[in-house]
Amino acid sequence: MKAKKKKGGHARSGRTVRTSQVEMTQVVLPGDTNHHGTVFGGKVMQWIDICGGVAAHRHAQSDVVTASMDELHFLAPARLGDIVVLRSSVNAVGRSSMEVGVKIWSESPETGERRHTASAYVTFVSIDGKSRPREVPNLIPETPDERRRLAEGTKRLAERRLRRSR
Repeated sequence: MKAKKKKGGHARSGRTVRTSQVEMTQVVLPGDTNHHGTVFGGKVMQWIDICGGVAAHRHAQSDVVTASMDELHFLAPARLGDIVVLRSSVNAVGRSSMEVGVKIWSESPETGERRHTASAYVTFVSIDGKSRPREVPNLIPETPDERRRLAEGTKRLAERRLRRSR
């Protein structure tokens, strides 16, 4: 796929979705749980931020900072001893920002059964050595699902920009 021309005639490089994909696992330990024996929501948010940040860093090939996290709904609990599996990849890119989708499952170590625990969209901004926004490569989708996620993610990025400007 050809790189898009930016202002000044320079081509902006592109990277595929698969170059940013991350799978991360965590075991829910006693220090991660509340008095109900389920993982703290804040701990899950931390894991989401780390997993999403690695995907954004891989895509941008630079340092990134978290700009926002969309709604987060906990769909099923992760319990003490469960294995938590997080998967992330870049869905869409702006000039310096990236929307990363993160999906979380909890897995029973005894049965291997997985439950969808949560999903989130996190926006990261690529920064240079002086902590200023830095342009990121275009995103090159390769599958119909990646093209759908790119279209939907691009729309959400635009909606976030609009809300921020109000």
